[in-house]
Amino acid sequence: MSKRVLLIEDDIQMQTLISNYLVNYDFITLAYANPKDALHSIFVDKESYDIVILDLMLPEMDGFDVAKAIKDKLDIPIIISSARGDIGNKIYGYELGVDDYLEKPYEPRELVLRIEAVLSRYSKNKSLNISGFVIDEGAYSVSVDGYPIDLTRIEFEIFVFLIKNRGKNVSREQVINATTLEYDTKARTIDTHISNIRQKIGDDAKEPHYIKSVWGIGYKFIG
Repeated sequence: MSKRVLLIEDDIQMQTLISNYLVNYDFITLAYANPKDALHSIFVDKESYDIVILDLMLPEMDGFDVAKAIKDKLDIPIIISSARGDIGNKIYGYELGVDDYLEKPYEPRELVLRIEAVLSRYSKNKSLNISGFVIDEGAYSVSVDGYPIDLTRIEFEIFVFLIKNRGKNVSREQVINATTLEYDTKARTIDTHISNIRQKIGDDAKEPHYIKSVWGIGYKFIG
């Protein structure tokens, strides 16, 4: 399956060069010159990406602020592609959680190798086995005994957040902050997602084996 790349680069010549080159390696690239448009595609349009290639010198937002906005909400790899190659910028980027830092100018083939290496590391680290559920975060998939559970992306994000916080009470606000749900999402919307998840994993709200409602707070994964 082709991997989806989000390219945030305001140099249109560079943007075109990278996009055209990545096609040769079976990458689907969506490119944006304005970082706010790119963030809109993630958080509003709910576009799904496997990796982000991010310039730092961008209009309206600094690339580091873009990286932080993404990393605060999503566990998605980011490669910085920038002419700002001094050690201070590199250290700050890694402190924010970026996965690689490629200093311009570089050969496009090097970028491909970096992308493949980062995605390989992610795929190896993204399989979880908790309470009988096998979770592949890279593929957004959940299965039990080899049988896949058909969760939407938002349902998957909520389920993974709950299961990673097993035994803890989590509020609806925490669920919103940990996923790509909009900040003004209503409580009843969260409840609907939880209801759908319960139905798909075979859980009973009245006698739960996995997701328990916590009165006045939210939910707890008890599996």
